[in-house]
Amino acid sequence: MSGAGVPSRAFFCLRHGATDWNREGRFQGRTDNPLCDEGIAQAFVAARRLQEHRIDQIVTSPLIRAVKTAQIVAATSAIPIAIDDGLAEPDFGYLEGQVITDTMKAHNLKTVQDLITILPPQTEPWAMVATRGLRCVAAWLDARPQASILFVSHDGLMQAMFEALSGKWFHNRHGIPVRYAPTEKGWIVEEI
Repeated sequence: MSGAGVPSRAFFCLRHGATDWNREGRFQGRTDNPLCDEGIAQAFVAARRLQEHRIDQIVTSPLIRAVKTAQIVAATSAIPIAIDDGLAEPDFGYLEGQVITDTMKAHNLKTVQDLITILPPQTEPWAMVATRGLRCVAAWLDARPQASILFVSHDGLMQAMFEALSGKWFHNRHGIPVRYAPTEKGWIVEEI
């Protein structure tokens, strides 16, 4: 992927800590569920991991699970937080609240990646999820060219962005920070 709306440099991302619906394996999308106790603990672990890296700005999805994760990380180093709708998870329509494995069985899907083939028609197209997320990231990186920025978001958005950048999928774990970076061979993502 190249052109406008593509990040020009490396950046950090963090999937929010877990919620009860994550633990139950449910589609969550725009349903605004809070972190569970485990998710809060994951956010504190992420904060400790990120202390080893310079972070000048945190930009978070407006959904409460991401905002709370961002607040926990920011509190350890007094990092400013901004909220940006461009980082929100897509709305999964009638699938929200449904058990993911049940949905996969009902549609004879073999991998989680296959789920994008059965998203409800009213949902944001997968390619547009990536475009929205990458434009958001690129705009923040361009506006703060010297800043090291952490984006707190969601699995679907992070998957869509990485797939658009690299053609690959990456398993985003709750509360584990990652670094997206351009290389001579293309974009990579690595846990930090």
